[in-house]
Amino acid sequence: MTTHAVTDATFRSEVLESDIPVIVDFWAVWCGPCRMVAPVLEELSNQYEGRVKFVKVDADENPQVTADYGIVSIPTLNIYSGGELVASRVGARPKSMIAEDIESVLASV
Repeated sequence: MTTHAVTDATFRSEVLESDIPVIVDFWAVWCGPCRMVAPVLEELSNQYEGRVKFVKVDADENPQVTADYGIVSIPTLNIYSGGELVASRVGARPKSMIAEDIESVLASV
């Protein structure tokens, strides 16, 4: 599984209406830390395939969703479950910390 792009137009159907938890990576092309996080999310998307969906929102190209969720720094990883925001983490974080957040959400689903 790989991460795929979500836009202002597809955010509701892809994220809020998902049957499984969703990790949303708010990022931008010019963001160095975002480029560091991207391969980690790809690895995790394979590890959690079928249990968690991984998507990316380009913050520059999707201002509505970015504003709706108060994204002011990137990368920001938001975790949604049942259509609700359940966790938000700002900044590049190690794979182990992201995995802990995912496990915590999966334990509560």
